[in-house]
Amino acid sequence: MNPNMSRRQLMRHTAWFGAAVGFAVVGGEVISHVAGAGATGQHAQARPTLRFAQISDSHIGFTGAPNPDVSATFGHAIGRVNNLGYTPDFVVHTGDLTHLSSPDQFDQVKQMMSALKTPHVFTVPGEHDSVDDAGQKYRNAFGAGSVGDGWYSFDIAGVHVIALVNTLNLRKLGHLGTDQLNFVEKDVARLSSDTPIIVFSHIPLFAMYPDWGWGTDDAGRALSYLRRFSSVTCLNGHVHQLFSKTEGKVTFYSGTATAYPLPRPGDGPAPKPVTLPAGRLRDALGIREVSYTRGETALALKEQALQ
Repeated sequence: MNPNMSRRQLMRHTAWFGAAVGFAVVGGEVISHVAGAGATGQHAQARPTLRFAQISDSHIGFTGAPNPDVSATFGHAIGRVNNLGYTPDFVVHTGDLTHLSSPDQFDQVKQMMSALKTPHVFTVPGEHDSVDDAGQKYRNAFGAGSVGDGWYSFDIAGVHVIALVNTLNLRKLGHLGTDQLNFVEKDVARLSSDTPIIVFSHIPLFAMYPDWGWGTDDAGRALSYLRRFSSVTCLNGHVHQLFSKTEGKVTFYSGTATAYPLPRPGDGPAPKPVTLPAGRLRDALGIREVSYTRGETALALKEQALQ
C-alpha cells in the first residue's frame, strides 16, 4: 500500500441484487441512468479525474452449493475490472478475501489480484480473514504500509481515503477500538472541511441490521470526526448485496460479493449463503466502479453484475 498518493469526491446508489444502475450528482441533484448509458450534457464530455473499482467478499476457499467455484467468479470479477475500457487509478477489495484465512488462500488471492490492470490495489480485512490469529496472516500478505492492526489512509486527486479495520475484537457487531478511533481523529484534523472523504471498511459503519451483526458498535465516534466535512462516502462489503443509507452529509454504500449472495436483512434466522436457481448466480454477484471529475459536483457510481 502506498499512503503517499493524492485523490477526490463521491457517489449515490440504492438497489438490491445485481442492479446495473448508475447515479450522478449534478448540482446537488441525484440523476440516475442505466449503466453504460452514461450521463448527458457537459458531464458526459468531462474526463474523470479519479476512477476506481470496488471488489468484495471473494471468500477464496469456500466450497458449497451457493457457489461451487468461487475462484472462477473472482477471476471473472477481475476480468470485468480489466475490461472497463480504462485503467482504474486503484482497485479496493473490501474484505473477506479468503474464507478460512489459510496461507494458501491468501497466496491464491494475492496471485489472482496481481492480474488486475491498475497501478494500486488496496484491501481491508473481513472477519473471515482473521479467524484464528487476529489478522496476522492477512497483515503478512496485505498489510504493507498500514499501521496498528491494518488501518491506513492516503490522499489522491484531492480526495482523502481512510481504510478501517472493524473485524477484530468482535462483540457480535463490528468494532474499531480506541487506537483506531484516535488514528481517525488525528488523521483528519489537518484537512479542510471541503475535502471529500471516502472510507473503506468491511462491516457497515451504520446499523444496517444489528441482529445479524451488520453494524459497528463504536462507529458513531469515528463518524463524529467526519461530520464537519461536506462530502463523506463510506463503502463496505460483508452483507453481499447492494444497499445505501444517508445520514446527514454521510452516505453509506454496501457492495455485492464475488462469491455468493446473502439474504436480505430479516429474511430467515441468520445470514447464510443463498443458493440461487441455475444460471442466476452471476446476476447476484458484481463489482462497482466509481468516478470523479475535478471542478464539477459530478460523481458517478456504477454497479456491474458478473453475468
